[in-house]
Amino acid sequence: MEHIQPIKSSSQKSFNLVYEKYHRQIYGFVIKRTQSDYIAEEVTQLTFIKLWNQREKLDEQLSILLQLFGMARQVMIDLLRKEATRFKYEGQTAVTPFTDSLIRAIENKDLLRMMEKDIQNMPTMRRKVFELSRKEGLSHKEIAAQFSISTKTVEQHISKALLQLKQHLYSIML
Repeated sequence: MEHIQPIKSSSQKSFNLVYEKYHRQIYGFVIKRTQSDYIAEEVTQLTFIKLWNQREKLDEQLSILLQLFGMARQVMIDLLRKEATRFKYEGQTAVTPFTDSLIRAIENKDLLRMMEKDIQNMPTMRRKVFELSRKEGLSHKEIAAQFSISTKTVEQHISKALLQLKQHLYSIML
């Protein structure tokens, strides 16, 4: 978070430091998902361009790395969609990794991983209540009986868990 304010203030030096520090991680993140050097190079460069162009919108409460990964993910998906459209309109029928199913798989896998990490970082009781409700399918009444709490308390835990997940998803989609 130390570099966010200087970058927001158009500090080229801070931007260069962030670029040097995280370029390799962003590249690795993309190549792992696409298995394409071309896509990894393009997405990495476009991610840092997006960082600079949207520097005023950076969230000072989120780490720069988290924001970079969110940007890289979105840039990667956008680029894959463009490539899929290009192949479709150029009439290319050859097998290509730029398919809608690959895009959906990347989106779903990343989203599920982030959601699970968020759930694991919740306060213990909130996490347990949420998991019993959403993963085990227990009713509010059953959960309340299991923990000797009111159904209203169960509802509050679930509401707070959902709000936390929604807020994080919103920050990722910036």
